[in-house]
Amino acid sequence: MRILLVEDDDMIGESVVAGLECEGHAVDWVRDGNSALLALNTTTFSLVILDLGLPGKDGLQVLKEMRAKRNATPVLVTTARDTVDDRILGLDTGADDYLVKPYDLDELSARIRALLRRSAGRADPILERGELRISPHTREVTYRGEPVILSSKEYALLFALAERQGVVWSRSQLEEKLYNWDNTVGSNAIEVHIHHLRKKLSDSAIKTVRGVGYLLET
Repeated sequence: MRILLVEDDDMIGESVVAGLECEGHAVDWVRDGNSALLALNTTTFSLVILDLGLPGKDGLQVLKEMRAKRNATPVLVTTARDTVDDRILGLDTGADDYLVKPYDLDELSARIRALLRRSAGRADPILERGELRISPHTREVTYRGEPVILSSKEYALLFALAERQGVVWSRSQLEEKLYNWDNTVGSNAIEVHIHHLRKKLSDSAIKTVRGVGYLLET
């Protein structure tokens, strides 16, 4: 199980990483909000442990951007803010659970187990487009019955095309879907991702509508 820990306190971070690794989890630890969003854009995690009091972009903003991108990864918020209003704000922003600092590692582990059980039991509607099947929750993709391994950008692009099958997406629309405002996007980045998807699916899976954009055909 891969977990993203977003925590700027070195003492807490080291303790949490050591405890979770002892339980067999793989833990990626970042210390600020921008690094957290970068990690979420490039790696699939089973769960995020998110501190709210981060330098730069705070935890609530990270959470808002996650949910705006339809990232449904379970999020356990940890913070020293313990008022009812703070807890309500965190949960309404998209947190799945809320743990007040200082916390016991055993309680943290128990809450993680509960969130993972809850996540595993969620309804997982499968997106089916001809011979293409996409599980939005697990991000598993199969084509003609075979699993397809995609990068995070390839998955995001394919999901956008599949979600609105029959709609032609322009390059600029896909760039907005895949990249943040502060990303420098190469002039042929979308074309490269399309090329990789065609190699992994089939040349005919994605159609180029000349002068307009791209269309999923399966």
